[in-house]
Amino acid sequence: MEPRESWAALAAGGVAGVFVDLILFPLDTVKTRLQSPQGFRKAGGFRGIYAGVPSTAIGSFPNAAAFFITYENVKSLLPHGSSSYLSPATHMVAASLGEVVACLIRVPSEVVKQRAQVSPSSSTLRILSHTLYHEGIQGLYRGYKSTVLREIPFSLVQFPLWESLKDLWSWKQGHVVDSWQSAVCGAFAGGFAAAVTTPLDVAKTRIMLAKSGSSNARGNVLAALGGIWRTQGLSGLFAGVVPRMAAISLGGFIFLGTYEKTRQLLL
Repeated sequence: MEPRESWAALAAGGVAGVFVDLILFPLDTVKTRLQSPQGFRKAGGFRGIYAGVPSTAIGSFPNAAAFFITYENVKSLLPHGSSSYLSPATHMVAASLGEVVACLIRVPSEVVKQRAQVSPSSSTLRILSHTLYHEGIQGLYRGYKSTVLREIPFSLVQFPLWESLKDLWSWKQGHVVDSWQSAVCGAFAGGFAAAVTTPLDVAKTRIMLAKSGSSNARGNVLAALGGIWRTQGLSGLFAGVVPRMAAISLGGFIFLGTYEKTRQLLL
């Protein structure tokens, strides 16, 4: 991959990440509060809908940039192309490695953001200070494993589906898809991936919000899923699925469309 292409992927990914995270932040807050163990109303309801936004604003650009520069570089090193039967596997591997790298930035931002979302009376800085004081750096990385275990299956569904839909649309119309068409493909791929990975998202939220020393704070995803199933059943595992699908469908449209358009402008 040429240095210019790498820089374009980094910048385009960062811009797309900031756009989508800030625009859809209210939906993400609603989803987090629906998934929180204390319930939607006690977590804040519709009050302080932008609680935690500073954490997102700071983390969005480097997080998305890290994902896409990894994704594009890995993809360029592996066999790919619309004619290759290895294309889906290439996109899966590239997306999975992209998520592992991006989560190193995403998880601390996500921990602070989600704690602020369910405690709208506390500032982002206060929650960051409290987490560092009581739990240290490892407190900011609580839920790293569960986040990766959520993001990899999500990406295994979203990115091959996105790339396949773009290839199909390109073949149908006889030329490469425009950025708005890529955005439509991204919306469909994102919404579908969001629906099937919601239980993993609920488990991740419970782990990040758990009190220090509790069973969920240990970060065991299967134990968290089992606890949710026993206490709330299927509805608990799919808590927040509607706002999550709405946010990620819209997010896929904005994120992947903005990424394609920005990257085209930079190359």
